[in-house]
Amino acid sequence: MTMTSYQVETFGKPLAQKLREVPQAQGREVVLRIGSCGVCHSDVHLHDGYFDLGGGNKLDMTRALQPPRTLGHEIAGTVVAVGPEAQGVQVGDRRVVFPWLGCGTCSLCREGREHLCNRPQALGIQRDGGFSSHVVVPDGKYLLDYGTLAEEQACTYACSGLTAYSALKKVGTVGPQDPLLIFGAGGVGLSGIRLARQMYGVAPIVVELDQGKWDIAREAGAGELIDPTADGALKNLLKATGGGVAAAIDFVGAAATFNFGFGALRKAGKLVCVGLFGGSTPIVPALVSMKAVSVEGSYVGSLQEMQELMAIARSGVLPGLPLATQPLSTATQALEDLRAGRIRGRTILKPGADAAAQA
Repeated sequence: MTMTSYQVETFGKPLAQKLREVPQAQGREVVLRIGSCGVCHSDVHLHDGYFDLGGGNKLDMTRALQPPRTLGHEIAGTVVAVGPEAQGVQVGDRRVVFPWLGCGTCSLCREGREHLCNRPQALGIQRDGGFSSHVVVPDGKYLLDYGTLAEEQACTYACSGLTAYSALKKVGTVGPQDPLLIFGAGGVGLSGIRLARQMYGVAPIVVELDQGKWDIAREAGAGELIDPTADGALKNLLKATGGGVAAAIDFVGAAATFNFGFGALRKAGKLVCVGLFGGSTPIVPALVSMKAVSVEGSYVGSLQEMQELMAIARSGVLPGLPLATQPLSTATQALEDLRAGRIRGRTILKPGADAAAQA
């Protein structure tokens, strides 16, 4: 059986189509025929080969991702083969993949935090991922049942959903008197908005520069919406909240959003940094001390957290993300559209769409 993949061969250049035999499942491995794969903003950075750190500095990703490599980490599909030692899955199972794999032997991995492993083996980065018709998953434990959810929605929980869920858990206790601020109404931000409603029963205040996304933010459950460039935006927020927000989650990760979020915190507030847009900004240590605020980073999430998230998702209480589907063969264009800010919600690549068109 032949599989089709679209791979990074040269950073920044169009993805190359690759045809090869579907690998045989060995040991505990499982082979999945991919039905849906989301396109994430981190795929854009990986395609470029670096993350922008601001000030002309870059985080080089050319060693972590060594071409040829198939991008894509929001993967859902159907099991088509299992290795002789595989457990918990069988051919025909419909599953979403936890892609944030580690080395399996370090202390972080043994603690269940392999998404933070210093020798990562993540699908779509160190291992071939989901811009393909098939993917090899090293162990059945990384495959999660998505119940009656649409496959196109299910795949988004592997990154945008999981990233938002893990960040929200770091906020701690939030109640009606504890304003929650969320930056961004992209794929991850929208996941955060809808989860905030479910996890804390609050309508988060949402900061989004692009007012063309305000409607989908409201549909996801946003309360007040703020244009951060409007005159007096931060001052008005501080006044309206009686001194600032209890917590801010920055799903953008730009210098401007970090500054706005830090400035919006009340005393003992918390800023959770998630986004990877880029840039740099100074922090005034005296303000950290005087306001007793905390700043914490959050990177994707653990397998345990994804299991918790999928239990919520399977219950049907979360509104779906706005999605657009397109054939796998348009993967390069999907990256360009995301880079240019033309995507509302999430783009889902469908390998089956190419096969249907050829038929």
